[in-house]
Amino acid sequence: MKNVITKGLVMAHAIENINGKDCMFYVGETPWHGLGQKLNDAPTIGEAIDAAGLDWEVGLKDLQTVDGVPVSHRATYRKTDGNILGVVGPRYTPLQNRDAFDWFQPFLDAGECNLHTAGSLHSGQKVWVLAKLNRDNSEIVKGDETAKFILLSNSHDGTTAIRVGYSFIRVVCANTLAAAHSKTSGNKLIRIRHTRSSKTNLENIRDIMDNINSEFEATAEQYRFLASKNFNQVDVRRYVKTVLGIEKVNDNDIKTRTRNIMDEILTLIDGPKQSAVGVRGTYWAAWMGYNEYLNYRKGRTADNRLDSLWFGQSANDDMYAFNKAME
Repeated sequence: MKNVITKGLVMAHAIENINGKDCMFYVGETPWHGLGQKLNDAPTIGEAIDAAGLDWEVGLKDLQTVDGVPVSHRATYRKTDGNILGVVGPRYTPLQNRDAFDWFQPFLDAGECNLHTAGSLHSGQKVWVLAKLNRDNSEIVKGDETAKFILLSNSHDGTTAIRVGYSFIRVVCANTLAAAHSKTSGNKLIRIRHTRSSKTNLENIRDIMDNINSEFEATAEQYRFLASKNFNQVDVRRYVKTVLGIEKVNDNDIKTRTRNIMDEILTLIDGPKQSAVGVRGTYWAAWMGYNEYLNYRKGRTADNRLDSLWFGQSANDDMYAFNKAME
């Protein structure tokens, strides 16, 4: 991928941009989407917050009808500029950006991980922090490894819960953000509602996550199972038709646009990223080829694809494709 950092996004894009600066950072190699501020070394929490443009807090405003009658719901807003983020219920308590980052501090102090990327979507409505664990990668087949990450995502608009957990990300693909939030079995995410106790509940999760190696290995075994499961051309066409929801449609009746998408996915399944010995011709390649389509091809812009993979329909599609590959 060309090593480009994208600047000056227009408002139609999902990654927030303030004064020509993408509100996101990443460490090391430029990710697949090419967005954000590049950092050569792992940052401190303070440096990460600054690089990601997340040095702001969320407040709550009471709401009323046009006739001045108070209502139970409230609006969340960004205190630095008054930007309205969403409308939430009466029990909603924001998890501030600083608190989200501070959750990682014990892991950082123990040398267990380094902050890898963070940022915001849709003018601050959604925020994420991703840290890479300092642990050995898991090998699925020879030359095809998955790295281990901790992910925390949060919405300030009330549309999703706080989500935190461990995630596998395939090393051969620089699709860190998208893969991290996929809802497949490989990504164990715990959901916490935005209440007064959410910060305490979040802190308690650390104890659950201390002994996660067994879950990592169990997930790696699922991936190895996919790599041991071969397909023929009839099988893979049936698989792609199934994940596209056209398994009962006769080939001659498939619409042109859908046929083009199907052909594109089949090309990716047989493409260079799935060409390694032990990968090509397996359901690991089939699922990864479809995942590559969601990451790189579906949608009009890189950050809108990211948003859909994290919070929208593509996340559900990826989970469905994984489950079908496992059958």
